[in-house]
Amino acid sequence: MKRMGRRERKRRVFALIISAVVLCFLAAGCSLPQSGDSEASGRSNSSETVQEKNAGQVQRTVFAMNTMMNLRAFGENAEAAIEAAEEEIRHLDTLLQRGEESSEIYQLNSSGSREVSEETLSVIKRALEIAEATDGAFDPSIAPAADLWGFYGQNFRVPSPDEISSVLPTIGWKKISIEGNRVTLQPGTKIDLGGIAKGFLSGKLMEIFRDHGVETGIVSLGGNVQTLGEKTDGSIWKVALQDPDDPDRYLGQLSVADKAVVTSGSYQQHFEKDGKEYHHILDPKTGWPADSGLTSVTIICEDCARADGLSTALFVMGAERGIAYWKDNEGFDAIFVTADRKIYVTEGLEGNFECVDSYEIVRKSS
Repeated sequence: MKRMGRRERKRRVFALIISAVVLCFLAAGCSLPQSGDSEASGRSNSSETVQEKNAGQVQRTVFAMNTMMNLRAFGENAEAAIEAAEEEIRHLDTLLQRGEESSEIYQLNSSGSREVSEETLSVIKRALEIAEATDGAFDPSIAPAADLWGFYGQNFRVPSPDEISSVLPTIGWKKISIEGNRVTLQPGTKIDLGGIAKGFLSGKLMEIFRDHGVETGIVSLGGNVQTLGEKTDGSIWKVALQDPDDPDRYLGQLSVADKAVVTSGSYQQHFEKDGKEYHHILDPKTGWPADSGLTSVTIICEDCARADGLSTALFVMGAERGIAYWKDNEGFDAIFVTADRKIYVTEGLEGNFECVDSYEIVRKSS
């Protein structure tokens, strides 16, 4: 089994650089950097505050939820907003990390039933809402299957079909019940909120920014991007999208304001065994990596928690079902990239997406 070859190392470095790219677009005329740029080439358990030359800009990098998070706010209360944002990151990280014995999710999974805080309850409720809306294509109860594959601790392995079959009866969002603040799991069922936690957190950070009077800001939480308002020069944000087939290349860039941009892709976490690639986006109905014919799905909408969940769900659905879901539902746009290099862009992004390749605009009326 290959753990991390040269190509994988390049992908990991690029994943860190992509967050720096988003922040780079703050400067007028800033162009897409090459992957050799080294602004964010490592991880840190500490946070760093960078006071920019232009007054009122504060940037901070935080490591939490097993990923790098970049925060930037503008205005006279920017520093206070960033301080409060980091406190919220640390707080939710403590509550939701299912690998930490002190977290509420760890304790819920261990006991099968317990009362949880309002914050944890809110995340679980959002996860269940998206699970219901997508008929289980997104499912927070996927944890038993993810553990078999070793994706949570990155101890990758290919489980046997019998192992997967043994945990499938424990997977299903309807096996999670809520009464007041008490959450109860059916026997064997476990929760993993990794598919929505960063999106939920992004929304909380935007609330904190607004509460502090910040009208311009941007956060990138491991590639989940949320923008607040427009840039200080009045232009809108530019967000780069990684090419799922090449870690040295960008697929294109989006122009957005007051929107979240979230991508799920088979390239983000994967391993190779006996010449075959296995990725981390599991189909809850099979317990195996989703074989949907897609390499990435990007969701653009105002609600980052919804974008986070839908990017996973529509990846599992595949292009045909995913596009049908978009046609039947309002409030978001999407970009689908298939394994055979077809790119489908929903009509709400027309004029706001620049791509290095040709693509097809998908319309609700078609």
